[in-house]
Amino acid sequence: MTDLKNHELVERHEFRHIRYETRPVKDRKGQPIEGLHQAWVMLDNPAQLNSYTTEAIKDVILGFQRASNDRRAVAVVFTGTGDRAFCTGGNTKEYAEYYANRPNEYLQYMRLFNDMVTNILLCDKPVICRVNGMRVAGGQEIGMACDFTVSGDHARFGQAGPIHGSAPDGGSTDFLDVYVGYAKAAESLVLCEPWSAHKALWLGLVNDIVPVHKTKEGKFIANPWVVTDRMLDEHGRLVYGDWKTGAERDAAKKLAADCQTDLSKLDELVDAYATKLCYTFPDCTRKTLQSQRKKKLMHWYANSETNRSWLALNMNVEGAPGFSAFNWGDRDAREIDFIKLRRRMAEGARFDRELVLEVLPEAARKALQNGGG
Repeated sequence: MTDLKNHELVERHEFRHIRYETRPVKDRKGQPIEGLHQAWVMLDNPAQLNSYTTEAIKDVILGFQRASNDRRAVAVVFTGTGDRAFCTGGNTKEYAEYYANRPNEYLQYMRLFNDMVTNILLCDKPVICRVNGMRVAGGQEIGMACDFTVSGDHARFGQAGPIHGSAPDGGSTDFLDVYVGYAKAAESLVLCEPWSAHKALWLGLVNDIVPVHKTKEGKFIANPWVVTDRMLDEHGRLVYGDWKTGAERDAAKKLAADCQTDLSKLDELVDAYATKLCYTFPDCTRKTLQSQRKKKLMHWYANSETNRSWLALNMNVEGAPGFSAFNWGDRDAREIDFIKLRRRMAEGARFDRELVLEVLPEAARKALQNGGG
C-alpha cells in the first residue's frame, strides 16, 4: 500500500482541552463498516457548560483540521460532553478576569475564534452539530457554522450579546437570518430570549430533534417544559415550542424531576445521519456543501475581520461591565443596571471605571473593587 502523506499542520497533536475520537459508521443494516468512521470533536468543559477557553479554541481548530484530512472519516460530529450543554460560548471567567479592558489581547483571541469558525465552514467533510444541551451565544455561532444540526429536545438555542455586553458578531449576525429569516433573527439576536428545541425545529434552525427525558418506567417523553401541541392561545397566536408558564410549569417541574436524561436516541440519530451520508458520492457531497456554504461564507468573509476589531475595542466599554456582572454577580443578579446606565449616558457621563462600578450588581462591584479584575 502507498505510504500516504500526513497533511496536518501539527502531526500527532495531543488534545488536552477537548476530546477527539473516532466512532463507527454503520451500514444500512446497522453493522459497523470496516475501514470507515465518524470523527468526533467534543468540547470538554462540562463544569462551565462547555464554554471554550483560548486553549480549547486552538484544539478545536486542530481537531477540525485533522478530521477534514481524515481519509476514512465519513462525517465530523461537533458536540460537547455531558447532557447540559453543547456550548455556551466563550468562557466568561476568562473574559472578565483577563480580556476585559485588554482590547489588544482580545483582538488576538478573536483571531483564533475566527479561525475556528472558518475551519468549520471549510471542512472537507459534512459537519453534524450534535446538540446535547444549551447552544447559546458563541455556541450558537459555531453550531450554525455546521451543515446539519440534530438535537435533544431539552436543548435551548439563543444569544446573550446585548444583555451581557457584546454583539453576536462571531457568526450569528451573519448566519441566523439564513436559517430563520430576518424578523425572527432580529428577535433572537437583540432580545436574547432562548428558543426551545421544538421552536428551533419549527423555525428551520435544526434538522431533527429527539426526546431525552426518560421516565422511571423507561418511556421517553417530550420535553415537559415545552408546549408541544400545535395550539393557539387566546390571541390566536401559535404557541408550539413556547415555554410553559404558571401551573403548567409547576407540573412540568414535577414531571421532569421524576425523569432521567438519556441521550441514546440522540446518538442513534447521529448514527442515522452518518449512515445516510455514507451512501453518497464523497466528492459530489463535498461540492454540494461547498456551494451551499457560500451563502454563509459570503457574509462571514465580508464582516468577520471588522467585527473582530470592534469586539476587541468593546472590551474597553460595554464588554467590561457586561462580563464582570455575569462572572461575579450573584446567581439571580448577573446583569448590570440598564436603566441607570442609560440615564447616566443620556446625561453625558464618561464610560469610565466609576460608571462601570455604578451600574454593576453589588457582588460584582465588590469583586472588582477587591482586585477581581
